[in-house]
Amino acid sequence: MRRHRLDSAAIASAGYDADTAVLELEFTSGDVYRYFAVPPSVHRALRDADSAGRFFRERIRDVYPSEHLH
Repeated sequence: MRRHRLDSAAIASAGYDADTAVLELEFTSGDVYRYFAVPPSVHRALRDADSAGRFFRERIRDVYPSEHLH
């Protein structure tokens, strides 16, 4: 999945597949996670958030099912 860089201390890049509603996040630690059933509006809000890390903690991390890729 193609990811785009984020201006964030916690999240290096984010990618989104609207067909499958999968959000893929690469953290600055190098870990990559996929989050499932994420609406397009949540992806847009993450990109537009003043703090992507805070938005992730409050609106994504414990809300959507995920898998750790590496």
